[in-house]
Amino acid sequence: MSSDDSDLLFPAPAGPDGFEFDPGSGDGLFGDGADDGGLKPLLGDDYYMRAALKCAQQAADAGEVPVGAVAVKDGLIIARSWNQVELLKDATAHAELMLIASLPQVVGDWRLDGIDIYVTKEPCAMCAGAMVNSRIRRVVYGMRDPRCGAAGTALDVTGFPGMLHNVEVTAGLMEEECKAMFQEFFRTVRANARKKKSGFTPPA
Repeated sequence: MSSDDSDLLFPAPAGPDGFEFDPGSGDGLFGDGADDGGLKPLLGDDYYMRAALKCAQQAADAGEVPVGAVAVKDGLIIARSWNQVELLKDATAHAELMLIASLPQVVGDWRLDGIDIYVTKEPCAMCAGAMVNSRIRRVVYGMRDPRCGAAGTALDVTGFPGMLHNVEVTAGLMEEECKAMFQEFFRTVRANARKKKSGFTPPA
């Protein structure tokens, strides 16, 4: 991994990519007006899920499965991430895990008390377990995953009795929008695979 790629895992503070805490970025309570329309004392869950959808689009544009996530504390988006499995050649580089790995630099502790994560797809067992272990307060997800979802659908890692910590879950927020992005991505992947198999080369 090059020095440039390392910024994807541990981005520089207050960079233009929005990974780090940046009260002037237009996210959270006190925006610059260009994105939020100015001061917003209260932002609903939809606002943060839209931010996660923007991250998911960045993943799709890079050829990654379109899952995006943002972390919110005290009404501010303090970090963002998206799937980077293909880029990093790392099966663990899911949006949620990348996000959790970056947060101790922002808050100064591995215990992420009071932080909510908004993610476009229900977390898998790996990501749900990381949320439990890092003491995430709440996860809000968009698309349910009946086969592998571990935040109450296929499994309930986030609320499993006997765990040292349980994560509050809000399921299905903006589910149709999240699902549509997923479906469009895989429709494109299948179409490209058919073209490749047939030997078709699109015109330049």
